[in-house]
Amino acid sequence: MNLTIICTILFLKEVIMKKEKKKICLISSSGGHFEQLLMLEKLKEKYNCFIVTERTKYNANDKKINYYIKQVNRKEPLFLIKIIDIFLKSLIVFWKEKPDVVISTGVLATIPMLFIAHFFKRQVIYIESFAKINSPTVTGKLIYQKKIADRFYVQWKPMLKYYPNAIYKGGIY
Repeated sequence: MNLTIICTILFLKEVIMKKEKKKICLISSSGGHFEQLLMLEKLKEKYNCFIVTERTKYNANDKKINYYIKQVNRKEPLFLIKIIDIFLKSLIVFWKEKPDVVISTGVLATIPMLFIAHFFKRQVIYIESFAKINSPTVTGKLIYQKKIADRFYVQWKPMLKYYPNAIYKGGIY
């Protein structure tokens, strides 16, 4: 056997034997959405995860956060400028980290990352807020209607009325 064939066989064996962990982006707004996201931290044991959230003066879990995006409110005068800034920051983080999966618990500040991941054909998982029992979030409606998420979860059975194709498995708490 020649050296090329031996090297090829050894390389293929190494690739097959090597089980690389999927890279997961966990992204949410601050506050309750972030607290829900932290309920998914057990994924870090099995996968290579990084966390993105809004920078606020209340970030109590700074050591767990890898990237910050600006906090935004759709009713503020600088909304358009901030959302463009969030889009650019999300694009940079996405390009640098190259996640296989993006999981979000919402809301507004996460939309750019979800659209970017969808555009680049990565798996997108959206979890509608635990606080929403009888009405959908604006972000949830957008992500659901535009079919951005590969998997769309609701945490309350009554929410299936708004999202009939969603997956209900109970709450993440």
